[in-house]
Amino acid sequence: MAQQQAYPSNVQLPRKLQRPQYIEVPAQNIAAIDPELSHVPVDYVRRGLKNQANQMFAGIAALQLPPTMHRSQLHHTPSLTIPIRSSAPSSSSSYPTHILALSRSSSSDSHLTLVATHALILASNCASLPRLPPSAPYHGATANVTLPVLPLTIPAPAAFAPLHTFLYTHSAPQLLSSLLPAIPGSFLSTLTSPQALRGTLASGPALHTLSVHLMTSAPGMGALTNVAQNIAAVWRNAVALGVHDPELWNCLDLAWEVILGAMNLGAGAR
Repeated sequence: MAQQQAYPSNVQLPRKLQRPQYIEVPAQNIAAIDPELSHVPVDYVRRGLKNQANQMFAGIAALQLPPTMHRSQLHHTPSLTIPIRSSAPSSSSSYPTHILALSRSSSSDSHLTLVATHALILASNCASLPRLPPSAPYHGATANVTLPVLPLTIPAPAAFAPLHTFLYTHSAPQLLSSLLPAIPGSFLSTLTSPQALRGTLASGPALHTLSVHLMTSAPGMGALTNVAQNIAAVWRNAVALGVHDPELWNCLDLAWEVILGAMNLGAGAR
């Protein structure tokens, strides 16, 4: 267990976000979705999907998906038929293949969070997910799509969006901007390579500067605590799903160092 450090408002946070043991993404899960990828290296699959991210996001945005469904519906709703927005450009959209019905691991919430997703994105990034059920292919222009509903329990459904987006884009600046509100755009623009991110992590002065900026931008210690809890929630989701992308973990480590530094500065200024 990581060493615990006390912060104001009686919040207990680990000093470090522990990385899980590496697990290889099951190649058979990818091949089950697209047999043509059965002998393609997983990294190459991810790079190809990253290049299609905009079309996939357009497909997700085209669906008029309700944000939640009642838990009681889950047992008799193996699939959902979702209308497509009439303004959606079908030629440049790659529609989702599944609907995730997210619930907390330690809760019996009455409502489940619905998230449209693409099977290949999950299968190529999440080592701990089982093989996904098949999804019917699309044929030409259509007014709606019918997608299988996949129940999934994770530690923090409310913090799933930043991780889900990262699985498509693998963008460190985009992830950090969602983890650390008010992080300077001038800093994000320097993250042009994984080496730049690691360089910041290894630089005490750079981390301190970011912590000072975050502390002075936050409306109070409560806001900083909320930021820390959100970062920890994204971390728990990544561990549960078996996401082992090095840049993801460097982003989480950087965000964690910055927020803990900001909280320590805030506590010292009181």
